[in-house]
Amino acid sequence: MAAQAAFTSGGKTTDTSGALQEIITQPFGKFLLSIVAIGLIGYTCWRFVQTVLDPEHRHEDEGAKAIGRRFGYAFSTFAYGGLTLTALSLIFGWGSGGGDGGNSTQDWTARILAQPFGQWLVGLGGVATIGVGAFYLYQALKAKFMHTLKQREMSAVERKWAKRAGQLGIAARGIVFGVIGIFFIVAAWKSDAREVKGLGGALAALAQQPYGSWLLGLVALGLIAYSIYSLVEARYRQLA
Repeated sequence: MAAQAAFTSGGKTTDTSGALQEIITQPFGKFLLSIVAIGLIGYTCWRFVQTVLDPEHRHEDEGAKAIGRRFGYAFSTFAYGGLTLTALSLIFGWGSGGGDGGNSTQDWTARILAQPFGQWLVGLGGVATIGVGAFYLYQALKAKFMHTLKQREMSAVERKWAKRAGQLGIAARGIVFGVIGIFFIVAAWKSDAREVKGLGGALAALAQQPYGSWLLGLVALGLIAYSIYSLVEARYRQLA
């Protein structure tokens, strides 16, 4: 959808909930979204297992690094759990179908801003989000993600294209996280939760910059590349 927004007049930037809503409007939409929902349930369970156990045997991670990784997994568990509920709501017609993820983020930000030191907390959240984005860019540059794949079971061509897709995709994620983090910092600075933007807002912000269509197009292609890399991960991920 973001690529369509960049290169044609028929697309629009949206968040993950909006993407799910787009799926259900297609022919056989409920069937397609049901397949996605099953995948989301599986991914939510996987993140929960990563939070409480060590399925990848990362015993070398200790101290703050290990705690930070577990917190990241826990956050991902809740995020994808909420996305799963949105998908199920759309399939079974529960409530309004999940609403706008960006408004939900703004609601939570408003609650935090209303607390003592709320501006500092939101600002620190923005800095942390930018830090995650920078880490993704570092991963993309160094291609460290390749260590998590069973490269011996891959052909030379598969390794080459997995690396390219991973680098482009993870870099795109890093850019999006960086933009979202900037919005959090601006919201903290102005003490205005309306400044907070999610995925859809970050993509829209890119589109509004000079050469915005090109920027949005590159990030959109990167997100598509990340989906391809995720399929490679599903086949070749090293768990032990």
